[in-house]
Amino acid sequence: MNGKTVHIKNYGCQMNKLDTALVSSALKKAGFGLVDSVKEADVVLINTCSVRRHAEQRVFSHLGHLKHIKKRRPEMIVGVIGCMAQRLGTELLKHEAVDIVCGPAQIPQITKLLTETLQQKKKSLAVTEKIRKTTEKQNQTLEKFESAYGIEDKQIPGQAFVRAMRGCNNFCTYCIVPFVRGPQVSRAPAAVIEQIKRLAGQGVKQVTLLGQRVNSYKYRSSEKTYCLADLFEKASDIEGVEWIRFVTSYPSEEFFDEILQAMADSPKVCNYLHMPAQSGSDRILRAMNRNYTAEEYLQLLAKARAIVPDIAIAGDFMVGFPGETEADFEATVELVKKAQYKNCFIFKYSPRPGTTADKRLADDVPLEVKKSRNIELLAVQEKISDRLSAEYLGKQVKVLVEGLSKKPHLNVAQNTDTPQLIGRTATDHIVVFNGPESLAGQFAKVKITKTSPLTLFGELI
Repeated sequence: MNGKTVHIKNYGCQMNKLDTALVSSALKKAGFGLVDSVKEADVVLINTCSVRRHAEQRVFSHLGHLKHIKKRRPEMIVGVIGCMAQRLGTELLKHEAVDIVCGPAQIPQITKLLTETLQQKKKSLAVTEKIRKTTEKQNQTLEKFESAYGIEDKQIPGQAFVRAMRGCNNFCTYCIVPFVRGPQVSRAPAAVIEQIKRLAGQGVKQVTLLGQRVNSYKYRSSEKTYCLADLFEKASDIEGVEWIRFVTSYPSEEFFDEILQAMADSPKVCNYLHMPAQSGSDRILRAMNRNYTAEEYLQLLAKARAIVPDIAIAGDFMVGFPGETEADFEATVELVKKAQYKNCFIFKYSPRPGTTADKRLADDVPLEVKKSRNIELLAVQEKISDRLSAEYLGKQVKVLVEGLSKKPHLNVAQNTDTPQLIGRTATDHIVVFNGPESLAGQFAKVKITKTSPLTLFGELI
């Protein structure tokens, strides 16, 4: 299939970004060319997310656009991969624009599916029939694919995602992930570390270990049971790797002390913790099946700050969950104030088909109420973020430079000789400054001269 071009559109979380990178690598090795525009593409792949209704609506909107393009270019192939493909399967294949539907567990088949579809002009479906009963053979196939094509993220030089585990067994009542990603499976430490070694050999300086609840990573061998802290220790010994991150963590005591101690002991493990709370109301947390109270959650944050004093913490919250009263929401506001997050991701509840909340609970909080609570909680967090960011004024920070800034944050008229760059600190603070584009993928020191709630501005030292 040499000469055929592919454009990949990605929606969703870091897991999807990693899958997109794996698919891109596999297709390039098979002789396909990757292009940045649909106009140049023989094949368009959409990697999808099902976590929120809005994410799926965006995909359907994009498919509507592609349907019109296919009327002019009927030979163009459109494939939908990822979580939405697994959830909707045959229903999605019926869409006028769609030729291929491929679930997350079937991405090792993507080259074969594309080749057959281009040759035979027939629709193809590849999803897991019983997603909660994935086989050892499937896991081995995914592991082989991951090991073969795990590469650095070319969009952000010097960085790479590495999957520590797949799937989830938590069954939060609102969450679709266990039904589209399958059961929780931890990768063998040797496979993870070997992949990181290869990445370091290619110049990767930062690796981010991924898992739906990555802090519960657990791999049993004949000698011992490995946890995430063991991966930190092994990865820290790899020459070239300078920063190690991990997302996303579930609020739990299991291995929490070990992970925090590893963070405190190793200069390579970034002092950053992303740990979603979802609500500050114990009643709502029970309805969500989150298995902790607001007080227990705050105790975990206190422990994190005691062991790692300069840690930065981020959270996630959902407003408008079924039955959420004004009192429940006020409890969430109080938790946000007590937690003192660096930043927070806040979402409005939307029912996901097949989840317990969708089956058993009425979506009874009006949309306008959800919107107002979302705005109010964001405003509360913005004040906290603004105050915490202001503490960096006049300080020097070390950043890993990602590349050119996509938005003009600084006064370019005063800095016409160098472009605006964007980088991140070990605590995941975004820093914008002027400097040579050649710094992308390198570390730099920046003096902070101005702050905002979500961004630090500075001058290259």
